[in-house]
Amino acid sequence: MSQPTADAETAFRALFQATYDDLVCFVERRTHLAIADDVVAEVFLTAWRRFADVPETLDDARAWLFVTAQHTLRNRQRSDQRQRSLALRILREPNDTATAAEADGVAARVDLVRAWQHLSPDDQQALTLTVFENLTGAQAARVLGISRAAFSVRLLRARRRLRRRLLQQEATAGHRHPTSTPISETGAPL
Repeated sequence: MSQPTADAETAFRALFQATYDDLVCFVERRTHLAIADDVVAEVFLTAWRRFADVPETLDDARAWLFVTAQHTLRNRQRSDQRQRSLALRILREPNDTATAAEADGVAARVDLVRAWQHLSPDDQQALTLTVFENLTGAQAARVLGISRAAFSVRLLRARRRLRRRLLQQEATAGHRHPTSTPISETGAPL
């Protein structure tokens, strides 16, 4: 790759400054705020790599960035969908040597995945920060830029919605998995 010229750098900086706010708003209206910055950065990286393809007029360049953002968002959605599908397929297909208890465990995980998919991105994020990322409430609140009390309320509500969804699924299925463990209001096993 050849070194960019000073003119190209100057032109790219001008494009960035002129379109950044509009692009951020465009992306934020179409995706979760947690990934909007990543998408915008990816769009500008694409613009830098393909700067010769970016139209010269500001209006056309802005539209080109929006199209690139739309493609980036679709690619992310397809990737996320493939990952969810793979996870469900793995959970649904226990190996031949699986015991009945293992099969029940797999069924419980499938129920959890289905319930998880019905949660809002905010609920998923609150649960993920504490369960998967193992952050304290204060740390998670800092990550989200909210108060500790606000995060505690958000986490409590997310746990309740997840529990409610799991109970609805069990009622619909007409059975309770023997390996499932009831969860208290705080999210701890009973």
